[in-house]
Amino acid sequence: MEQHEHAVATEHHGAHDHAGHAGAPAGHAGGHSAHSGHDKHAGHGDGSMFRDKFWVSLILAVPVVGFSTMFADLIGYEVPGWSTWIPPVLGTFLFFYGGWPFLAGAKAELADRLPGMMTLISLAITVAFVASGLTTLEIGSLDLDFWWELALLIVVMLLGHWLEMRALGQASGALQALAELLPDTAERVGPDGAVTEVPLAELAVGDVVLVRSGGRVPADGVVAEGTAEVDESTVTGESKTVTRGPGDRVVAGTVATDTAVRIEVNAVGDDTALAGIQRLVADAQASSSRAQALADRAAAWLFWFALGVGALTFVVWALLGEASDAVERTVTVLVIACPHALGLAIPLVIAISTAMSARAGILVKDRLALERMRQVDAVLFDKTGTLTMGRPAVSGVAAAGPVSEDELLALAAAAERDSEHPLAKAVVAAASGPVPVATEFRSLTGKGVRAVVDGAQVSVGGPGLLRDLSLAAPSSIASSVDEWAAAGSTVLYVVRDGDVLGALALADEIRPESREAVALLRAEKVHTVMITGDARNVAESVAAKVGIDEVFAEVLPEDKDAAVASLQQRGLSVAMVGDGVNDAPALARADVGVAIGAGTDVAVESAGVVLASDDPRGVVSARRLSTASYRKMVQNLVWATGYNLLSVPLAAGVLAPIGFVLPPAAAAVAMTASTVIVAANAQLLRRLDLRPDRLAR
Repeated sequence: MEQHEHAVATEHHGAHDHAGHAGAPAGHAGGHSAHSGHDKHAGHGDGSMFRDKFWVSLILAVPVVGFSTMFADLIGYEVPGWSTWIPPVLGTFLFFYGGWPFLAGAKAELADRLPGMMTLISLAITVAFVASGLTTLEIGSLDLDFWWELALLIVVMLLGHWLEMRALGQASGALQALAELLPDTAERVGPDGAVTEVPLAELAVGDVVLVRSGGRVPADGVVAEGTAEVDESTVTGESKTVTRGPGDRVVAGTVATDTAVRIEVNAVGDDTALAGIQRLVADAQASSSRAQALADRAAAWLFWFALGVGALTFVVWALLGEASDAVERTVTVLVIACPHALGLAIPLVIAISTAMSARAGILVKDRLALERMRQVDAVLFDKTGTLTMGRPAVSGVAAAGPVSEDELLALAAAAERDSEHPLAKAVVAAASGPVPVATEFRSLTGKGVRAVVDGAQVSVGGPGLLRDLSLAAPSSIASSVDEWAAAGSTVLYVVRDGDVLGALALADEIRPESREAVALLRAEKVHTVMITGDARNVAESVAAKVGIDEVFAEVLPEDKDAAVASLQQRGLSVAMVGDGVNDAPALARADVGVAIGAGTDVAVESAGVVLASDDPRGVVSARRLSTASYRKMVQNLVWATGYNLLSVPLAAGVLAPIGFVLPPAAAAVAMTASTVIVAANAQLLRRLDLRPDRLAR
């Protein structure tokens, strides 16, 4: 968005020329991403059902195992005769109670014609149950006392699912954590000044609320009275507090850390920035992913692979040995081939990375956009509001007469204090020392301002002011003025009683974080580009100060997408970084659109990634998160699929000729160990520090 650039470059027009920030909202939080179609754990919540069934099943499994004749023979003790029916009775209960989630899941998978891990688990426990039941009832010639293995299999599977669901629940807790940032009530200030505590639902736009020291802001608004240091880390990810005074915007969920302020509410409920962040986090956690699609295909292939190997195992063992050996080997194959770890490999990384990015102020609307971020080799920054602050600031001072630079600034600030012009505000803000009191303030339309300061007439304005007063700039400051003009800065002269005391340069203030953001990207071999509607000399000056590699200058907003296309035609994968309003076409055309949300306008429709803060270092954080999360996805996929492909032949009994036979219970333990390894590896992603002030370390 370029609305400030021309305001800074034009001449100073005085108090009645208001060239302020338009503050247009960047959109709404619509546009939900596509949800993945087959949720293996739908309706299981945070895993409490698996937890409860696990503990009950574990207690019942102890006597089943203890009174099993097969287990007793392995350990070497005698089972009393009166206990014969304990394993069958408790084992049957375990099959229907502990095994029911898997049986129900298998029914749903088969109804959807998407057989997967639930089908494999159900097949394994059903085979074990039927074989053991026939043996107990002495139907046929089977001698397969698998009750203890069935019990252990169900217990271990429940444990694995409980661990998985608990991990996913912890990772998805970002949404609840965001909701808990809001207070339950607000202190509304009435017309008579009386303060009343009301529920948040009763707040309306236009209400004034009191936020005490240490209290949370209940709704988005503007500071009406008071100044406080505000902790905005919950929204922007930035740990340092920021000063918010009258006229400054504040966001629901942030904290006034030191003093009380009064805030005029301008957004409540679903219209607040926090609600927008919640919607983005929810969309991102549900959005589809190339890696997830790959995992789903791998799971489907693994099902048919396991089924084929299981059938082949049964045939081979039946031909070579006893039917009991064939059933046992088949059960073992079906148990160890279950793609449980594969189903966990991608969703857990997605949930963790989404929660991490939300806490860091990186709001991922589209998982594919975040995945593509690691491939970006060119970042195109919009200048105004992205690399720069979007507002003028004093960038140079040159004193020509008997006053020092500080005194020159003080005189200019005194004359400008009553002006509402952005340039006047910049001059007043730059004065570090005491500012004299001015009287008889007057705006000189198109030329500047005039006031009486300490009995002398002080005027501040551009070249037009000097021409109007028939004055010339002193030769002692000519070189500085020429240098400022060449860089595209606005020059203001300070005149006292007909003498030119010096000049000030004003330019769009460069964000202090911009240089570091560009340096970090260049260190990662990323080509940095800046685009602006400013004149070439202004653009080149900013680019040189920031360290940008390439500049597109004098570009109209509607032509920015053409600049993106030209970079793409050179074979570059482009991330466009802008504020999401006039930059929308370019954001949409880029391989990855990154919108600057500035903490409030967080739901930018045209971007896949939204930075809740206006810190451009968030681009570096997003790229690093993309690289790290993709690496974890690949590691988990390789482990899960590789583990299954190597372990299935072992479960089939390929090492039986040398005396090694893997029992089904050991297979269940090995499968769960694989699941735990995948979960633990995903959790290691949390070690990545995305805080902007830690990126260079």
